[in-house]
Amino acid sequence: MNILIIENEIYLAQKVVSRLLDDGHSCDYIESPNIDNLTKEYDTILLSTSLPSALCKNIIKRYSENAIILLLVSYISDETVTNPIKDGAKDYIMKPFIMDELVRKIYHYKECRSIRRELQTLREYFNFTMSEIDTTDVLLPPSFPTLIESNSQKCADKLVFELSRKMDLPIVFISLTSTSWLKQVNAIQTKTIIYLTDYHTLKKNAKDNVIKIIEDKNCVISTLEQESDFPYRKIEFNNDNVLLGNSNIMTINDYVKMMVLSYQNKYPDTELSKKLGISRKSLWEKRKKLDIEKKK
Repeated sequence: MNILIIENEIYLAQKVVSRLLDDGHSCDYIESPNIDNLTKEYDTILLSTSLPSALCKNIIKRYSENAIILLLVSYISDETVTNPIKDGAKDYIMKPFIMDELVRKIYHYKECRSIRRELQTLREYFNFTMSEIDTTDVLLPPSFPTLIESNSQKCADKLVFELSRKMDLPIVFISLTSTSWLKQVNAIQTKTIIYLTDYHTLKKNAKDNVIKIIEDKNCVISTLEQESDFPYRKIEFNNDNVLLGNSNIMTINDYVKMMVLSYQNKYPDTELSKKLGISRKSLWEKRKKLDIEKKK
């Protein structure tokens, strides 16, 4: 990491620089900076609050968006700790401090920053990949066990993620195609949402076994088939604008409907009918028969 140490106690600053250099970091050290001369970017700033409060405030304002700012303080007060943290500093350490404790704080906040960035990236990716799925009129109630019947795994996944946010609970993902699924379920000790997928792949006796096991668990099951014998709460959520996510054999009409709904905005009728291997007249007849509205 690139680290800037702003400290007017020279001996302390030298000790900090020496330790951080030994750990493989790149360090710059200054006693009392001119804010206009701070043009280099840093990953971490170690800032002594013995400097004038206005200067500290400007440095925090300059770097807090992209850098971890840790305060080196001689005493605790609003001026040395409370206000700088409100301005954007992450934490403080009291002088004199153990060098290992300072290094621990640096790595702790570095890891926190990495996790936040990764979480933001994953959240944006999730929203991007799920953007075509509209759950406005679908409510997954916070009661268990619950079965989601859907024509797309993504639709079921989005509902479970929304339930996780609503209940502020983590999700444990378990596929019922795994030979160790029961062991995974029994190993769960914390309060969480158990999300079992691929229910449709099981035979009837195996499904009956699953039903007995999940009776008293916070469990959501997803299936890509209709499950008329499921004894607990069941929700149906199909999305005609999403390609089917299972490997079941589809009827010709279901296939045509799916393709038309998915690609009619991408191709003109002449090209779409050619890709489907039918005439434009047949395409028009299919739309009428299958009640497919042509989007303009």
